[in-house]
Amino acid sequence: MSTIDLEQLAQSQKANAQVMMTLVRTAFHGLEQLSALNLAASRELFNNSTSGAQQLMGIKDPQQLKDVAASLAQPNVDKLMEYSRSLYELAANMQREITSVMEDQYSTMRHNATGIIEKTGVATPIAGDVFGAAMKQMMNASSTAFENISQMAKQMTDIVDTNVKAVTSATAQAAAALTPKK
Repeated sequence: MSTIDLEQLAQSQKANAQVMMTLVRTAFHGLEQLSALNLAASRELFNNSTSGAQQLMGIKDPQQLKDVAASLAQPNVDKLMEYSRSLYELAANMQREITSVMEDQYSTMRHNATGIIEKTGVATPIAGDVFGAAMKQMMNASSTAFENISQMAKQMTDIVDTNVKAVTSATAQAAAALTPKK
């Protein structure tokens, strides 16, 4: 039976802690960006609402009401679409960063596990072949599963991207149809 290598265990724990800190930093960075986006959108909404209310209070006849309402609608739709795109981009960037960290961690773990399997096979030649074959098969299965999950996450990102673009286009067309021509 092999002894536990305390230095290797400490290095492994340190690497895991660094990965967790990277993920936490990424999450905090994403939350900061989301907060900034929401604050800017709230400020813009407040300013536009104030301006719109002032324009509505200055209306003298019903025809002006129609024109002012139309002039207020289009910029708000545009800002909503811009906010949605920014929100999507933020989420997609976070997903890419987290996936990158996880892929790096998985690659390192796989490399280390392969080294341990080979070292164990050399140290215990009687059962080492059976153990090594079983561990290699397990590593291959986990690699395939990880690659499938990564591929599914990328496909989901592509689907969401396509949907956001379609919704943005449809909303822009609907807003253009509602805005009266001058």
